[in-house]
Amino acid sequence: MKRFLLLITAACTLALGGCEKDLDQVPISNGSVDTFYKTATDFDQAMTAVYATLRGYPDREIILSEARSDNMYAVSSIGSRDWDAVNNFAPSLLVINPYVSDAWTSDYLTIFRANILLDQLATNGAVTGSLQARYEGEAKFLRAFMYLDLVRKFGRVPLLDKPLTPQQSLAVKRTDVKDVYGLILSDLQTAVANLPTSYTAANVGRPTKYAAEGLLALTYLTRSGPTYGINGPGMDSNEYNLALPLLNDIIGSGRYSVLPNYGNVFSYTNENNAEVLWDIQYVSGATLGLGASFPNVVIPDSYYTFSGLSFTAGSVEIKPCSNDLVNTSYATNDARKTFSIQQGYTYAGQTEIRPFYKKYFNAAAKGASRTDWPINYIVMRYADILMMKAECQVRGIGGSATDAAALLTPLRTRASQAAYTTIDLPTLMEERRREFAGENLRWNDLVRSGLALTTMNAWVLKDDVNTKITRPITANLLLYPVPQNELSAAPGLYEQNPGY
Repeated sequence: MKRFLLLITAACTLALGGCEKDLDQVPISNGSVDTFYKTATDFDQAMTAVYATLRGYPDREIILSEARSDNMYAVSSIGSRDWDAVNNFAPSLLVINPYVSDAWTSDYLTIFRANILLDQLATNGAVTGSLQARYEGEAKFLRAFMYLDLVRKFGRVPLLDKPLTPQQSLAVKRTDVKDVYGLILSDLQTAVANLPTSYTAANVGRPTKYAAEGLLALTYLTRSGPTYGINGPGMDSNEYNLALPLLNDIIGSGRYSVLPNYGNVFSYTNENNAEVLWDIQYVSGATLGLGASFPNVVIPDSYYTFSGLSFTAGSVEIKPCSNDLVNTSYATNDARKTFSIQQGYTYAGQTEIRPFYKKYFNAAAKGASRTDWPINYIVMRYADILMMKAECQVRGIGGSATDAAALLTPLRTRASQAAYTTIDLPTLMEERRREFAGENLRWNDLVRSGLALTTMNAWVLKDDVNTKITRPITANLLLYPVPQNELSAAPGLYEQNPGY
């Protein structure tokens, strides 16, 4: 699949009339496509253009999900940075925050491109048979992925399932969460039916049937979460019984396994390994600039020099892991802690004692710049599948607390930790915290489990030594606000989320 990333620039330009222009549409509108979709190659380039919009997803998730949680205490030490408002739950600043605005805009850009592709697949006739079915599955998988992200961040959002003109888009109000979920579920069910179980050669990295099953299971678990009294992602729907057979099918396929060494899951030379269900692909060194930049988000400038790299100095400030994560959650000998977190270093006579994530950093594999790393971003891996099944079992579906504990044994063993004999929901979520630290799952895990408010408010009292974070964190703050630029572009179209 890394081969087709090289087509991204051409696909953006030809299929969609220029990438940058689309970013200014509100919320997203149709482009001129009638003269482009003529051959199967055209569709291939357009499909690549849908994937291209995912490039910045992990960069903003580090801030909007990881730094939002109790895993990071990302208060800037000099002035005020854009991530401070996210870390601090600052309502007035989040409305104008560029990370929040980018999440809305970029997610809808993906949806916009997927909608055009799906419209052309249904009416054009240039692609037929199994390839048409696969492209439909891919486009709907990516559209569902983006809508799930939007629902988890904003709650009610505009539901756009076909290309619209700018004028038409100005009439689409925010849609009730249950109706957005209706499209997500339908899209993922189509993806499960249409996508192959595996790929070969250049197509490795596209979502498979099993990736679609995993995302569909996660959607059911997310819907099953508590409502908190807000129009958010949780519907208290108790659909664990719908998630379980999907997870069992992935596990029973025999295609995935827990690697014996935790670090090998994230190795630059072991990508698309047996633990990866789906990842966003990057390739460094290309003139098109297709390397990953997400490792750079959490690596402070001086650590590059400490590691022998001669990158031009930037302005990346340290965003520390929380003391609670490093010193309380992890056991001292937990192999995941050693691999994932850098606990200080000394350079030029200065000692940095604040811990930060180094999970995706490999100095020997550097690209052409600090934003050009040849490492894929794993969106879903097999450990997550096992833990989601355990989540069903601790809820009383498909097994017992003892069965749930047994599912975690391979993960505990490779982390050099004793196996559990039984497990409850808070213990499971804390184990997920350790297993997926730095992978941007913690915030959504807390919200889905119903532990967000109690956990975060207790954590604030322990880690917020600068008293920067809003106290208390309330249910309304579990959602982000509709970005101000969206409100201003169409006055009266969207109402703001309560609390902002």
